[in-house]
Amino acid sequence: MAPDTASPKNEDAPLAVRWSGRLSLTPRILAVNVFALALLAGGFFYLDSYRTRIVDDRLEQSARELKLLAIGLENAPADRQNALIAAYARQTGDRVRRYDAAGNLMADSFAMDAPRYRLRLPSEEEWQRHVARFLDKAVDRVVSADRPPNFEEPAFDRASAWPELVLAAKTRQPQAMNRYAPDRTFMISAAVAVRDGSGLLATENARDITRIVRAERLRLGIVLAAAVLASVLLSLFLARTIVQPLQRLARAAVRVRLGRAREVTVPRLPERRDEIGMLARALSDMSHALRQRIDATDAFAADVSHELKNPIASLRSALDSLERVDRPDLRDQLMAIAQDDVRRLDRLVTDIAEASRIDAQLSRTRFEPIDLGLLIERMVLAREARGVPRGIRLAFARPRKEVAVVLGEEQRIVRVLDNLIDNAISFSPDEGLVQIIATVADNEVLVSVEDEGPGVPEGEREHVFRRFHSVRPEGEAFGKHSGLGLAIARSIVEGHQGKISIADREDRLSGARFIVRLPMAVERDPGIMSE
Repeated sequence: MAPDTASPKNEDAPLAVRWSGRLSLTPRILAVNVFALALLAGGFFYLDSYRTRIVDDRLEQSARELKLLAIGLENAPADRQNALIAAYARQTGDRVRRYDAAGNLMADSFAMDAPRYRLRLPSEEEWQRHVARFLDKAVDRVVSADRPPNFEEPAFDRASAWPELVLAAKTRQPQAMNRYAPDRTFMISAAVAVRDGSGLLATENARDITRIVRAERLRLGIVLAAAVLASVLLSLFLARTIVQPLQRLARAAVRVRLGRAREVTVPRLPERRDEIGMLARALSDMSHALRQRIDATDAFAADVSHELKNPIASLRSALDSLERVDRPDLRDQLMAIAQDDVRRLDRLVTDIAEASRIDAQLSRTRFEPIDLGLLIERMVLAREARGVPRGIRLAFARPRKEVAVVLGEEQRIVRVLDNLIDNAISFSPDEGLVQIIATVADNEVLVSVEDEGPGVPEGEREHVFRRFHSVRPEGEAFGKHSGLGLAIARSIVEGHQGKISIADREDRLSGARFIVRLPMAVERDPGIMSE
C-alpha cells in the first residue's frame, strides 16, 4: 500500500482516539505496578511492631536491673547505699531516685554525680530534627500507632507523683512505663519497692531506640523510593511499548473509517514478534483486504451499470420506435427485440443478485459431506435425459464410491458444475465430447471438465473469471450470457476453500480443461455416508 506521508501534527490531532472518559493503559499499568509496591510500604507497619518490641524489651530490662539494685541495697550497709546508687547510675546511664516510706526524696543520682542525660527542647534543635519528628508523626498516623503520654518532671518530686512507683508499692512487683520526652524520644522508667518501705525509681532517655528506628525507616524508605522509581520507569517503558503502538494502530483505523486517504498505511510493526506485532499485521492485512473488497465492489457497481446500459438503451430504442412504425412486420421485429432485451435484463439481474449474495450466504451456510462422484453422475444422467444440443456427448469417469467426498453446500456445487458443463457444451463442436473426471490427490478432490473447442489462450485464462468478461463461440447470438457464470463459479469454489483454474488438455489436443480443487472431507463417518 502507498506510504502515508501525512504529518502527524496535521493528521493525528483531529483523528485522536477518544476513550469516553476511561483511563488509558498508561495510568492503568502504572497504577497496577504502584499498587504492588504498596505491599512493600507495609514494611512501615512492621517497623512500628519492631519499635514496640524494642521498647518492651527495654522496659523489661530496666525493671529487672532496678530489681537487682533493690536487692543490693537491702544487703548493703547504710553508709554504702548511696555509693551503690551512684555506681549503678554511672553504669546504666539512668537517673536513679530513692524515696522513703513517706514518699519524700531521699537520694538522687544526679545530685551525687554528673547527670547522665539531658532532656532536649525542640526549640534548641536544628531543622533536620524537626523533619525527623514530622516523619515520625506521619508514620505513626499512617500505622495508627499508640501514642505514649508526655514525660514531665513533677513540680514537687514525691513518690506519689510517679504512677509506676505508686503501683509498685501497692503490688510489691517491679513496674515499668514508657513516655515521650519533649523532643519525642523515649523516656523509659522503672520502679520497685524496697523491703524497708522505700522505693526506687530509674528514668532513662532512650535516644538510641529513636536512632535505631529512624535508621531502619531510612533504609526502608530508600528501598521503597528506589522500587517506586524503578516501577515507574518500567511502567512507562512498558506503556510505551504497548500504548504507543496501539495508538498508532487506532489512528490508522480511524483514518480508514473516515476514508481520509485513498490508501492508508496501517503500520505492520515488523520488528515486533509479540501479540502486538501479530495484531498490527492482522489489521494491516484486514485493511488491505477491505480496500480490495471496496475496490471490487466499486468495480462491480461500475460493471453492472455498464452492462445494464446496453439492454436498457436497446429496449428504450425499440419502444420509442414502436410509436412511429406502422408496418406489422417491423413492429413484430421491434417487439422481438424488446422481449429479448427484457430476457437479457432478467438474466443480468438474476446473476448479479446471486453474485452479490454468494459470499454472505456461504458464510452462514452449514457445510455437509457431499459425494462428488454420485452428484456428478446424477447431473450427467439428468442432462442426457433432457437432451444435449448439437449431438454433443457427455462422458464421466466416476471414482470409487465415498472417495471424492467434500464438505460444502450441494446447491452451490451443482451451480459450479452446471456452469462449467454449459461452458464446455457451448464451445464444443457438433457431436463433440465433453469429459468430466473426478479424482483424489493430496487430500484434495479434483474435478476436471474438458471440451474439444478452441481452448483458452494462456494469456486469457485469468481474464475469463472476471465479472462480465464474456467470450462466446462463433455464431452464438449476443446477449445470451451475462458473463458472470465463471465469476460466480470461482466465488463459490473459493468460498469452499478451493481453487479453480484452466489448463491444457492432458492428451495435448485442442480444447479447454477447467480444474476444480476442493479439500477432501477428513474423518468421514461411514455411518453418515451409508445413510
